Amino acid sequence: MNRRRVPRRISHSQRRNAPSGGEWRQRKEGQWREQDKTYMRKVEEDESRWQQEKETVPRGTCQAMCSTRELQNREVQNRLHRFEMLAGTEKDRRPKGDPLRAVKEYSRPAAGKDSTNPTELRPPDVLLKTVCFLIDDVAASPDQHPWTEVYSFVFDRLRGVKQDMIIQRVSGVKCIAILERTVRFLIYSSYRLCGEPLRLYDPRINDNHLQENLNWLLDCYKTGPGPHPNQEEFQALCLLYNLGSAHATQHIMELPERLRSSPAITLALSINRAFLERNPVRLLRLSQKLNFLQSCALHNHLMTCRRDLLLIYSHGHNSRNCRFPLDSVAKLLSLDSSLTVQLCQTYGVEVNQDNQVVFSKAAFTEPEQGKLNCKLFHGTVAEKQADLNIGRIIHGCS
Repeated sequence: MNRRRVPRRISHSQRRNAPSGGEWRQRKEGQWREQDKTYMRKVEEDESRWQQEKETVPRGTCQAMCSTRELQNREVQNRLHRFEMLAGTEKDRRPKGDPLRAVKEYSRPAAGKDSTNPTELRPPDVLLKTVCFLIDDVAASPDQHPWTEVYSFVFDRLRGVKQDMIIQRVSGVKCIAILERTVRFLIYSSYRLCGEPLRLYDPRINDNHLQENLNWLLDCYKTGPGPHPNQEEFQALCLLYNLGSAHATQHIMELPERLRSSPAITLALSINRAFLERNPVRLLRLSQKLNFLQSCALHNHLMTCRRDLLLIYSHGHNSRNCRFPLDSVAKLLSLDSSLTVQLCQTYGVEVNQDNQVVFSKAAFTEPEQGKLNCKLFHGTVAEKQADLNIGRIIHGCS
């Protein structure tokens, strides 16, 4: 049975104490004013904190590539690199440092050490000048050798440049210019020093620093005001170097259509698709369209690609009567005939006296670790360098 709901009675005392319409409106306006004041106070505090942080960021005042204090300390401690020594003093017990050639070395952060001293920090324009010196006067110099030592010196000094940039929170055009040259140097080094002993060159360390600098550079493209004339080049290099990476592929697909449809990125996407589909024939054919630095970025994947091609053909053409002309296989692998024979023998694929390749599923074997020297198969990449010197490659003039 439905009962009728009786409205709640309001006592006279409650009705007398209730605010009138005007009082209620005044009360709400007062609350709003208090909320506005609280909000404005918070905004002012945030702005004050941001301004304070901005003022506390150190700004370098050192106008030399290496401060006088560090140069003197390293002279006393006999820690000068031979590339930094004053001409004529190299054989002295304590060689002198050349102020025009000495470059601040990388030093690990340590407890009690002040790394924010403005007199020890180089401003962005000096940092860019330092990077250009390392490229033109050291890396590209025909007088400085062996190149493993050149790489070790330049790599350490570029880490010092990066350290100064991080401490000063450098951004903008000069930051991008420095990072672009650093990434090109590390990509070129990964190709040139491939196969060197670990005591002279560690590919894993080079890769870690290359990825860090590349990620920083791509973030600068994303957050900084444009235009960025070299963005297409480095987006493509990132994908070629990280071929098959889901993260790198997703990053490319999130780019604006105008950038994503550019020739370099379109080609990199096609190569990446061939790699994911395990189509080594198409990948090797497309790789011939790459320029020298792009080929350097891709070269780490070429041996895997050639191995996959021999494996697929060993399974797909597994027949006693099936023979392939050596020249045809060499063309597919983008190698000359002698290197094709060497590669086939390494993987157990027979090449008979009539220069015919005999594929066999049972004969295919994986080589022992260290037996296959990737550097022997760099010919297709080396041909693209032609007359380009290291300076032009790293400065992006190729």
